[in-house]
Amino acid sequence: MSKLGDLGAKLYRGEVGYDFVGKRFLWYGVSILITITAIVALAVQGLNMGIEFKGGAVFTTPKTTVSEAKAREFAEEASGHDAIVQQLGTGGLRIQISGLDTAAATDVKKVLATDLKVTEADINADLVGPSWGSQIANKAWTGLGIFMVLVVIYLAIAFEWRMAVAALIALIHDLTITVGVYALVGFEVTPGTVIGLLTILGYSLYDTVVVFDGLKEGSKDITKQTRWTYSEVANRSINGTLVRSINTTVVALLPVAALLFIGGGFLGAGMLNDISLSLFVGLAAGAYSSIFIATPLVVDLKEREPAMKALEKRVLAKRAAAAARGESPDEGYEGEDEPQVAAQGRSGRRR
Repeated sequence: MSKLGDLGAKLYRGEVGYDFVGKRFLWYGVSILITITAIVALAVQGLNMGIEFKGGAVFTTPKTTVSEAKAREFAEEASGHDAIVQQLGTGGLRIQISGLDTAAATDVKKVLATDLKVTEADINADLVGPSWGSQIANKAWTGLGIFMVLVVIYLAIAFEWRMAVAALIALIHDLTITVGVYALVGFEVTPGTVIGLLTILGYSLYDTVVVFDGLKEGSKDITKQTRWTYSEVANRSINGTLVRSINTTVVALLPVAALLFIGGGFLGAGMLNDISLSLFVGLAAGAYSSIFIATPLVVDLKEREPAMKALEKRVLAKRAAAAARGESPDEGYEGEDEPQVAAQGRSGRRR
């Protein structure tokens, strides 16, 4: 068995573990700091909205020897607007210029044909109206709102309202960070970005639901025993699915990283950046929030209940009594309903 597999088995059996829940205020602080940075970036720099949202013209040229930098210079001189130029796999160029109407696009097309030394008829020009981008944005917001409502309803029914609230906060956390990264790096926001943002919502919930499932099973009849508090059961749930979460996240990130760093960076296929960045950041943020945010938030909400407070007092009192007698903390629990609590890590492992 590999070292990682051996560690996963020990975490699953509860032989080792990390106190994620006990250090939750550290994770909250880190998340708040990252979220504030993302919000400041959005407020100061804003998003680099693509031509689909601003309106303008997109020119696709045949193969040319003119470099991207030179083509950008030609396009900006011809139009008087900022231009975005991307190299295509065919050797041609994709030139985006916002704020052009039909007449201006025709004039720019003629100038580009001369500057790039290609035939005007071979340049394909597509006009995009800003209303089309607005429709996409409105539909995306509508879809996001419906998704959030359905998620809250489902989790409240399948688990409980506290888990639904925690999952919703984790989702907002992931979306804020992802959008903030776009503002920081200045990548263009296109319909592909919107698709990527909506896609990561499911991935963000995946690990969270697995941990919640283990926590639900592990905390069944928890008040009938005095071995573990609710926070300790929650912590065992996280540890029981930790290696699994790491493995699935890494496997999901590898192809996305190939798109972002190799396709969009090394090979110069810049059109891949808009969707791959949102997927990469969203997947990473989702894995983080399921471990460090969602479950600890459930603990904070759950331990406000009188029953959980009473359970914690009984557990601590029994441990103190055992310590006074010089006994091991694990002694004297043979007669309790331990299996339900001990099994809390297994539900996620059956998936």
